[in-house]
This record gives sequence, C-alpha cells and structure tokens, in this order.
Amino acid sequence: MSEKPQAIEVRKVAIKHVSDASGLEELIDSGVIEADRVVAIIGKTEGNGGVNDYTRIIADRVFREVLVTKGSRSVADVKQIPIVWSGGTDGVISPHATIFATVSPEKTIKTDEPRVSVGFAMSEAILPEEIGYMGMVNKVAAAVTIAMARAGITDPADVHYVQTKTPLLTIHTILDAHSRGMKVWTENTHESMDLSNGTTGLGVALALGEVKSVSDSDIMHNRGIFSAVASCSSGVELDQAQVVVVGNVRGIGGRYRIGHSVMKDALDQDGIWAAIRSAGLELPERPHHTDLKGRLVNVFLKCEVSPDGIVRGRRNAMLDDSDVHWHRQIKAAVGGVAAAVTGDPAVFVSVSAVHQGPAGGGPVAAIVDLGE
Repeated sequence: MSEKPQAIEVRKVAIKHVSDASGLEELIDSGVIEADRVVAIIGKTEGNGGVNDYTRIIADRVFREVLVTKGSRSVADVKQIPIVWSGGTDGVISPHATIFATVSPEKTIKTDEPRVSVGFAMSEAILPEEIGYMGMVNKVAAAVTIAMARAGITDPADVHYVQTKTPLLTIHTILDAHSRGMKVWTENTHESMDLSNGTTGLGVALALGEVKSVSDSDIMHNRGIFSAVASCSSGVELDQAQVVVVGNVRGIGGRYRIGHSVMKDALDQDGIWAAIRSAGLELPERPHHTDLKGRLVNVFLKCEVSPDGIVRGRRNAMLDDSDVHWHRQIKAAVGGVAAAVTGDPAVFVSVSAVHQGPAGGGPVAAIVDLGE
C-alpha cells in the first residue's frame, strides 16, 4: 500500500550561470520549501542539448549538493530524487528550474478541488538493444503505472504531464550490445536521442490507454500514434527510465493545478492557451500574457519539425540545413512562440517529440497557482 500523496508546492527559479543553484537555496532559506521535501526538479540548461551536453551534469551536481547541505538526507538518498535536465536554451529560452516539493499537512491549504500531485518511479534497466523496440516500451509503461499509483491517481484522464529521462545509445553501449551478439536500432548516437524519446512516448501512451497496442513496426514510423502528455528526454546519465507523473488529485489540498493540450504545429499559440485554461485559469476569448496576472508557474512543451518540411503551407529549410541541426532551430522557434504567449522567456521547451503530440506539433502542460 503506497502512502497517501501530499499537497505540492511548485516554484520556478532562474539559473543565473551554468553552475548556479542559488534560486533553490533561497527557496529553502526563506522557508518556502523544505530541502527534505523536494520530490522532483525539472529544468533547462544552456548547453548544446546533444549527447555530450555537460551542462546537464553540472546543474545536476550543484542542485543535489544544495539538497544535501540544506537538508538531512544522505547523498545516496538525494541521488534518488528525480532531477530531469533538458539541455539547450536556443533563442530566447532562459535557463531555469521548476521545483516540486511536498507541503506538511499543517501548512496545506484545504480544498476538495483537483490539485497537483506528483509520483515517481524508475523502470527496470533498459539494455541498448531494447532502445527502439517493445522491450523498452513495456518497461517504460510499467514504470508509468507505478508512478501514477504513487501520485494517488486512479484515472489516466487526471494525468496531465509525464516527464521522463531515458538512456540513449553511445559508442560504449553500442559496443556492449555487439559484444553480446546483439544488434541496435541505430549506430548514430545523435539519432538515438529521437529514438529513445519516441520509444518512451509510446510507453507512456500505452500505460495511459492513449493507444491500445504498439508493435516494433510502429516505433518511429507510425506518427499517427502518440501521447498527448508525454515529455521525453534522454541522455547518458542513466540506464533506466526515470519517470515523473504529474496530475491532479482531489482531497490532498494545495494551491496548484495542472492541465494540458497539444500544439498542432510550431505556431499554435492556441494550444498553449488551451493548456492554461485546462489548468483552471479563466481567460478572455483573445487572451494576452497580462491576463495571467502572475498565476502561471510554468509551461512545459515538446516540439518537433514537421516531417514534410511545411508549416502553415509554407516551406522551411530546417531539415535540409547542414550548418545548424533542426533540433536547435525548432526549439528556438517554439520557445519564442511560448515566451510570447506567457510573457516569460523561462519556459520549458524540449525537442525531439516523435510520438509526443501530433507530427510537427507537441504536447503542452501548464501549472497554475489557484491560491489566494
């Protein structure tokens, strides 16, 4: 029997330089959150967003050091906290982190309205030869189910955001597979980022019933099947799927609520506004960022270049550009759209969204503050 979930405090802090965790320190020192109650961190770092993006490792280290120094948990315990870093702040996207922490019952605002709850799980180890195949899909799906239960969510419709971090392929893991007589889906390590994310997206979709079945032949090919709530990142830091499920639960109390929608294409501002409305904010028919009145904590988006190279009937050259990879171009473009909607460049925009939202678009989650 899992413990009853507790109310969640959610705050966004700036990252002022590549090794800065002062925003987290200030939240703890001011009593907004307790170090020992931090349950997840999701953030953007300013590296290249690629296989060798060291800024994720630096940020991970300094944020965990703060939790050890300011709290009573051991180094080993703090290492178990899910901290997901998405590298690459192309364009106007600003480095930042969103902190999730439980709130003690005596400090919790009482309400029976749906409020944010968070659950976490780690999958079984994922072998390099499983990336891109049903072996990985099934392991991710099992972890999502566990995380959902830990969040106290029984209805998949109450899940609005699933943030994952999964292994990608490196030269080392490719050689490991070969040494055991196994083949891998691709030997292009950069391509394996898209592959890992897409496979994971289908694992989320399967767990939540967004798709009824998946096969090896669907992965990276059948773009018509996807999760509308999955936000999948991959890196070299782990050999398991790290899964954070964020949804709404009645009765736990708190100030924050989450909602979601999808962007149909890279310019779909209405998809972002729909996610904010889904989270519970009342907005005019044609909203402006000033209508948010400081109640939007953050938005979390995945984006992808449309495979036909077209946006709103107009051709673009991102997929043909040999100078700047399309990952960086689409991230900058969608980041600009999201910042224009929210009025804040500190938005979580991550690329490589195959099987996460419709082709050429992507899922959007929004967390809002409904407190006094």
